[in-house]
Amino acid sequence: MPLLSVLDLSPITQGADASTAFRNTLDLARHAERWGYHRYWLAEHHNMTGIASAATAVVIGHVAGGTSTIRVGSGGIMLPNHAPLVIAEQFGTLASLYPGRIDLGLGRAPGTDQRTAQALRRTLMGGPDSFPEDVLELQSYFRPAVPGQAVRAVPGAGLDVPIWLLGSSLFSAQLAAALGLPFAFASHFAPDHMRSAIDLYRSQFRPSEALARPYVMLGVNVFAADTDAEARRLFTSLQQQFVNLMRGTPGLLQPPVDSMEGRWTELDRARLEHMMSCSFVGAPDTVRQGLEGFLRRTGADELMVTAQIYDHAARLRSFEIVAGLRDSLGAALGTAPGASREAAHPGRTV
Repeated sequence: MPLLSVLDLSPITQGADASTAFRNTLDLARHAERWGYHRYWLAEHHNMTGIASAATAVVIGHVAGGTSTIRVGSGGIMLPNHAPLVIAEQFGTLASLYPGRIDLGLGRAPGTDQRTAQALRRTLMGGPDSFPEDVLELQSYFRPAVPGQAVRAVPGAGLDVPIWLLGSSLFSAQLAAALGLPFAFASHFAPDHMRSAIDLYRSQFRPSEALARPYVMLGVNVFAADTDAEARRLFTSLQQQFVNLMRGTPGLLQPPVDSMEGRWTELDRARLEHMMSCSFVGAPDTVRQGLEGFLRRTGADELMVTAQIYDHAARLRSFEIVAGLRDSLGAALGTAPGASREAAHPGRTV
């Protein structure tokens, strides 16, 4: 059956701070590990008052150090913001501290606005246009060092750090296929090119040392609760967050509300419903039916589940419900409980 994993933005909620967000992140990761989630990824965003995971590698270390078996990684590191050597050293350090558990997902957007991108890396020599070259350079630092090599990642050289490419368009799908890397699509907020990207990636995939066959992970928003009504109410926190983002006023994650009426326009609502079309909101059976249909349509090898839920206990409950659906999803798709399309190696797929 498809693997289930977690994408966490370490949300800073109204009335709380980053310290609380990091405590909640580690608590969710520990629960996710017990519930059988495969990976726990954190995302790089900057100048966003409602997201605490800007120093992504640091937060990955926090989570990996507080867990034992779950894979921990980035979903993703925004490579245009960084020198590839620095990322190789950071993730080489993480892989040395937590061997066999670290993933490196890479994105080509800055993860912020242009002024903040300039503040992160003032030269921005190539920006997203240099992404393919930056990925190749980064890969080179993880290969075993050779005599006479002038620049090495220490630690990093010779370490097993699986690299994923992330994207919301055809560009990264094509690059992942060309390089033989696993591909994660941001369908949880940018579904427009999902089907085309999956088809392009699978049709153009070239086997590599990292991966013998294409492997697709898809992002989904899942807001699960004991009733449909309660799940829909929890979902209003994410709706408010995206409405504020679309209006250029991002802020803290807001408490849920009984109704979004008066909080958005009809245009806001239409845009948001389109952006959030890969969202599954409801009681356990409602969510199960939605996920089954999504998996049948896409053939995803893995789902990366995210949920911007204001109340931490409700957030835990949502992920617990999803974990409880794993075997029924496998049965509906004709796979045996406990089976997986991923190979024995915990990081790479073959």
